[in-house]
Amino acid sequence: MAFENLSDKLTAAFKRLRGKGRLTPADVKEAMREVRLALLDADVSYKVVKDFTKSVTERASGADVLEALSPAQMVIKIVNEELCSLMGGENQKLSISSSSPSVVMLVGLQGAGKTTNGAKLAAYMRRQGKRPLLAACDIYRPAAITQLETVGKQLDLPVFQMGQTNPVDIAKAAVEHAKRHGNDLVFLDTAGRLHIDEALMDELRNIRDAVNPAEILLVVDAMTGQDAVNAASAFDEALGVTGVMLTKLDGDARGGAALSIRAATGKPIKFIGTGEKLDMIEPFHPDRMASRILGMGDVLTLIEKAEQSFDEKKALEAAERLRANRFSLQDYLDQMNQLKGMGDLGDLAGMIPGMDAKALKGAKLDEKAMARQEAIILSMTPAERDNPSVLNSSRKKRIAAGSGTSVVDVNRLLKQYDAMQQMMKQLSGKNMKKLQKKMGRMGGGFPGFGGLGF
Repeated sequence: MAFENLSDKLTAAFKRLRGKGRLTPADVKEAMREVRLALLDADVSYKVVKDFTKSVTERASGADVLEALSPAQMVIKIVNEELCSLMGGENQKLSISSSSPSVVMLVGLQGAGKTTNGAKLAAYMRRQGKRPLLAACDIYRPAAITQLETVGKQLDLPVFQMGQTNPVDIAKAAVEHAKRHGNDLVFLDTAGRLHIDEALMDELRNIRDAVNPAEILLVVDAMTGQDAVNAASAFDEALGVTGVMLTKLDGDARGGAALSIRAATGKPIKFIGTGEKLDMIEPFHPDRMASRILGMGDVLTLIEKAEQSFDEKKALEAAERLRANRFSLQDYLDQMNQLKGMGDLGDLAGMIPGMDAKALKGAKLDEKAMARQEAIILSMTPAERDNPSVLNSSRKKRIAAGSGTSVVDVNRLLKQYDAMQQMMKQLSGKNMKKLQKKMGRMGGGFPGFGGLGF
C-alpha cells in the first residue's frame, strides 16, 4: 500500500522524540533530517521536501513547543497539519455547472486507468443522486470503446458512442444526447498517449472549447512517481486542469505523487482509486490521508466504507432476530457478503487508530471459501436455512452434492455458524468485558470467520 514505508520511517523518527522530556533545537534538527530522508525516499520532489521541512522546523523550534510538557506530540501535530496543508487542506468536490448537463472531461496518459476509473467515478456520482452518461471519445486505442461499454454494463451505466468518428463531434453529440435523455452529468473518456505531444493537446483543446466542461479531471497513475507530477504540469499548462484523480494507490507506490502534485501544480486531488474492484474509489481528504500516513488512523473513511457496504434494514432485522434467538444461516450469509464488500483487511486495519496494519498485511477474505459457503447455504431449503438443527446425515449429503462440496465442508460451515452465533449472543452489557478479554487472548481474531481465509 502506498505510504507504508513513509509511515514506518516517520513513526520511527517520532518514536525517538517521545523518549525525551524536553526537546532541544538539535533534537528538532535531527528529527527533520529523518523526515526529509523519508519524504525523498517516498519520491516526493526535492523542492517540496525542502519547503515542507523548513516550515515544520520553523514552527517546531518555537518556545511553546520546546518547553511543552509533551513536545513530541506537539511536533507530530505540526507535521500532521503541514502534511494536510501540503496535500490541499480540505476535500475538493467535483465541480458541477449550474446548467444541465454538467460535463466532466477525463484526460491523461495511456495506462493511467482513465477509462475504468472514469466509470468508477460516474458510478460514485450516481450514488450521490446524479444521472451520469459515459461518452467514448477515444477512437485511437484498440478496444477502448469496447472497454468502456463493458465497464458501463458491469456498473449499469449508459454509454454513448459513435464509433471511429471525430472526437469533437462525439463530445458534442453526447451532450445533446444527455439533454434529451435526462442525464445531468456527462463523462468524456478522451484519448491518451504514451507520451505528451502537440497532436493530443490540440484534440483535447478542441473538445474543451466545443463543450465547455465544468471539470477537466486529470487521471494520473500514482505508481509513476515524479512522472505523474510532470504529466500533471504539462496537461495543466495546455488545458487548464481543474482537478486530479490519483489511481493505483493500492499498489507499491511510494506515494510521492500525492504529496507533490498539489504543491507542484496548485490543482487539488479530488479522488483516489484504491483497488481494482469497480467500487474502489474514494474522495480525497488531505486531513484523513495525513492521519493515515502518521499512523493515526482514518475512522471517518472506515465509517463511510461500512455505511456503503452494510444494509441498515438487513442489519436491524438481523439484530432483532438475534435478540429473539432466530439468527439464521441466511443472516449469516448476508453478514458474510456485506463484510466482503468492505475490502482488504490490511487497508481497513490502517484506518483504525492504534491498529498495526502490518499484522493484517495481505489479509483478505478468501473469496473461493466464501463462494463454497454461499453455494452450501443456497443448496439448502428455506426451512433448513432457518433452522439448521434439522440437518441430519442424509440432508447434509444432499446439500454437499447440490453445492459441489463435501459433507466435511458442510460440517465446517455449520461449526463456524455456531461459533459466530455464540459470539454474537455474548454481545450484551453484562458479558461485554468478558468477551473483550476473550478476544484479547485470541489476539484480536475473528471468531466465526476462521474458514474465510484470515
